[in-house]
Amino acid sequence: MKKFGIGLGALIVLAIAAIFLFQKPIGSSLFKRAVEQNADRDSMANLADGLHVGLCGTGSPLPNPDRAGPCNVVIAGGQMFIVDIGEGGGRNIALMGLDVSQASGLLLTHFHSDHLDGIGPLMLMHWTRGQTATPLPVYGPTGVEAVIDGFNAAYATDKTYRVAHHGEAVVPSSGGGAEARAFDIADQDVVIFSNEGLAITAFTVDHEPIAPAVGYRFDYKGRSICFSGDTAKSANLERACKGVDVLVHEALQPALVKEMQAAQEARGNAATAKIMFDIQDYHASPEDAAESAQTAGAKMLVLSHLVPPLPLTYLYPAFLGDAENRYDGPIVMGEDGMFFTLPAGGDAIEQTELM
Repeated sequence: MKKFGIGLGALIVLAIAAIFLFQKPIGSSLFKRAVEQNADRDSMANLADGLHVGLCGTGSPLPNPDRAGPCNVVIAGGQMFIVDIGEGGGRNIALMGLDVSQASGLLLTHFHSDHLDGIGPLMLMHWTRGQTATPLPVYGPTGVEAVIDGFNAAYATDKTYRVAHHGEAVVPSSGGGAEARAFDIADQDVVIFSNEGLAITAFTVDHEPIAPAVGYRFDYKGRSICFSGDTAKSANLERACKGVDVLVHEALQPALVKEMQAAQEARGNAATAKIMFDIQDYHASPEDAAESAQTAGAKMLVLSHLVPPLPLTYLYPAFLGDAENRYDGPIVMGEDGMFFTLPAGGDAIEQTELM
């Protein structure tokens, strides 16, 4: 037994020594393999014809290491659109194996900072990843022009650096930045894009005092998806999203936010407590979103832009509250990297993970 013990100990020591001795070549080999796999990855390459949506950000301004800011990517007929681009959203799109240089445009629901603070990295990747010769189109209600002018100004010097370093053949100077494509909207729906069977319709939602604020509906070959943007419970959303296959709806659980408010009040942080109080009146609760999905007749409800942060899936039932009793269909708690496929001409909704 003693000899066996000594022999085993010697083997362990040798194994540990071997690990450290060969760590560099093993690490280099693993890195090379990962680089080759990622270089070949293209999540769009083999998509079936249909309507596809990926969640590239399901979080909020409140810190959550597992969730980027609000971000959705929609693919139909070889066309890619991004709906909102919160911080970290562009990174997640890349991690999902999607090439931002192929994006046909970014759609903003409103001009809260957490829905657009990822524009800089997004327009940079759109430009540099594919020798893109035209700026990123950014659709939004009137007022989007000022937002894009600001980002273009902020990135103007960076643009000169990259052209000087990499050259016009790699980063054409005509492709840097973004281009605002504003639309007017009041109480009427507006079709802001129509091409190759894909129609995108904007409609107003209730996010007062933030105005304008819109949601978007995508229709393609008999399939449909709606995005609420930020809104309190909205009758106009329920009308505009009638009969959709998937409703991606924001959600804030007041019961949990009130706990955060009370904790800040107890510590004398009056300003933070006031913010926790204020945000409750212009967001929809999970129960509100469920009722809207039921009224609209949506086939699936996906909750996103989740407030407060949910670091554990164990917290999901507390977040949902009574939502599951107010909607007959499936409710999905959105997580970064989720991907939904709606094949053209069918009624299936397939769910996968790209991260």
